Amino acid sequence: MSEVSFHNTLTRAVEPVIPQRGDTVGMYCCGLTVYDRGHIGNFRTFLLQDVMVRTLSVAGLKVRHVRNLTDVDDKTIAQSIQEGRSLKELTEHWTDVFHRDCQRLNMLPPKIEPKATEHVAEQIAMIEKLVASGHAYASEDGSVYFRVSSFDGYGKLSRLKERELLTDSSESDPIDSDEYERDSLADFVMWKSRKPTDGDVFWDSPWGEGRPGWHIECSAMAMKYLGDHLDIHSGGVDLIFPHHENEIAQSECSCNVKFFNHWIHTAHLLVDGQKMSKSLGNFYTVDDIEAKGFTPVVLRYALTSGHYRQTINFTEGSLGAAQSALLRLRKFSDELLAASGIERPSLLKEIAKNRHADSTWGPFQDAWDKLRQDLNTSGALGAIFSAMKSKPGPEATIPFHKLVYALGYDLDAVVVEKPKAEAPEEIKALAQRRWEAKQSKDWPTADALRGELEAAGWKALDRKDGYDLEQL
Repeated sequence: MSEVSFHNTLTRAVEPVIPQRGDTVGMYCCGLTVYDRGHIGNFRTFLLQDVMVRTLSVAGLKVRHVRNLTDVDDKTIAQSIQEGRSLKELTEHWTDVFHRDCQRLNMLPPKIEPKATEHVAEQIAMIEKLVASGHAYASEDGSVYFRVSSFDGYGKLSRLKERELLTDSSESDPIDSDEYERDSLADFVMWKSRKPTDGDVFWDSPWGEGRPGWHIECSAMAMKYLGDHLDIHSGGVDLIFPHHENEIAQSECSCNVKFFNHWIHTAHLLVDGQKMSKSLGNFYTVDDIEAKGFTPVVLRYALTSGHYRQTINFTEGSLGAAQSALLRLRKFSDELLAASGIERPSLLKEIAKNRHADSTWGPFQDAWDKLRQDLNTSGALGAIFSAMKSKPGPEATIPFHKLVYALGYDLDAVVVEKPKAEAPEEIKALAQRRWEAKQSKDWPTADALRGELEAAGWKALDRKDGYDLEQL
């Protein structure tokens, strides 16, 4: 079993992943808020989490991967009302779209994918416990807040001091600050009392009708499926504060133990040097990238080839470079499989059998070391291409494909260009006659000869000064 290390936002150091429960790593990831389609910025985070899961697996560890779906919050409610659809109808539609995009990008499904609306009872129970212990309090209107001053460790993840804290704008707008009576503006909402703008989205609670706040959802679901003291929590850097900071506070005050050992955060994605925005016209989904002529495996490569802690600049040029790199990997893969006699459909079984064989990395040892040491995908890819230049033999087949599996590149989905075949003399003669007929504007003859070419499996691609022949 290989040691795998990731950077821990909590300690600001790269630390080994040491499972709390045998050889199984408990990993919780903040998933999509399902009120719209996921964009490539979302998927950069999800894809790199997928590479984390795969790398831990290749290292010989089991992973209990939990990724939630936020299906009730301000955004989902507002969108459902705007479209005149029920919350369930809206969120189930976008959940299905999300799942299809995940499959197209060759992402492993999580072991468990809990929805916030299906765990309201657990959230209420957790809030009740915090109220009883004095860490939370109810306001007159029936909302419940966490008392930040009751937790000495608040700010340890984001390194923010309490005097710098402001109202959580992600869960309550400025009107909430005036309407709701809090002990401190730093306190955050865990239960939101029912408002007219919520429509028919509400649940009964000890404090009256309402709905859970965003932060409590993840804490309750993570603890239900992974326990109190957990291994890895991951998300984008934008979630460090306030979301993950608030999760730590309410969870550790609830269970009185350290919530997660490892906090892993993925850096932002820029598009053409700017923050992605619909108003700038640089807001892309998987469909948008396909419309540009690039397959999902190319998008996956472009989004995962940079280190997860570094901001990357996504451009159409980066897609072209990804396509070229994948063609090189596919060609090398085909050569290794031909030399070893291993068939592509049996690769996953071979990788599983060799999961613990650390001594078999051969010329790809450096690539594996870079990947398992803080998921250095860019360094690993560089080492892979460097090792490929040495032209390793069939013994490198499994090590190479273990790395390809860890990175999640479905080489079967790589579009391989057909080699240009030399046309037989009779086909060349037929094409020349067609060209001459076309030049003399003898359209019936030109059309007839075009039909003969296609029947023979060839196509003439006209230029201004001639034509090229392409085999169909």
